Amino acid sequence: MRNYQKELDEIIAKHQQNGDVPRLLLHACCAPCSSYCLEYLSQYFSITLFYYNPNIYPASEYTHRVQEAKRLVQSLPAKHPITFLEGTFDPQVFYDTVKGLEHEPEGGARCEKCYFLRLSEAAKEAKKGGYDYFTTTLSISPLKSADKLNAAGEAAAEKYGVRHLPSNFKKKNGYKRSIELSKEYDLYRQDYCGCVYSLDRRQDGKTAK
Repeated sequence: MRNYQKELDEIIAKHQQNGDVPRLLLHACCAPCSSYCLEYLSQYFSITLFYYNPNIYPASEYTHRVQEAKRLVQSLPAKHPITFLEGTFDPQVFYDTVKGLEHEPEGGARCEKCYFLRLSEAAKEAKKGGYDYFTTTLSISPLKSADKLNAAGEAAAEKYGVRHLPSNFKKKNGYKRSIELSKEYDLYRQDYCGCVYSLDRRQDGKTAK
């Protein structure tokens, strides 16, 4: 079993030894998950927070999450620069990607397709912008598999010829720290992953209660 945090520590240590500040394109799923990742990684990287999530439903939810991510970037103190970049919001791309997998359980094949969609766009953007690495904040969630996310990131890296930064941001109490930072910055914490299917599951769960 791979230790993604150890791999990340080794990469950071190497750059620290060389006095480098590598450029990182960090795919963001939402502001709360981004909070700890930015606090931690901005000590070592110059970061662009890349918001690309065509899976978010409805459009008003997407807009709210974008605004919160921008607000976080403007508010959070950082040793190295943090900038914000918004990708294209085209929900049809997501629906086409997961067609036939609508009834899959959360965390299953539909989610894996969604991970690859978003990380492929991040890899493409990282290649275009000449970044040293790309990765995603998604691995901070206790509900998401670091193995699946890193596999998707590595596949996207190979496809576009750019380096993927291994991560499992649940480590070092990352999720706990994200909750603390969310309270500190009064961030909106959504109660579903983002897509219409996860929203349906949430509503079904509430009805069942």
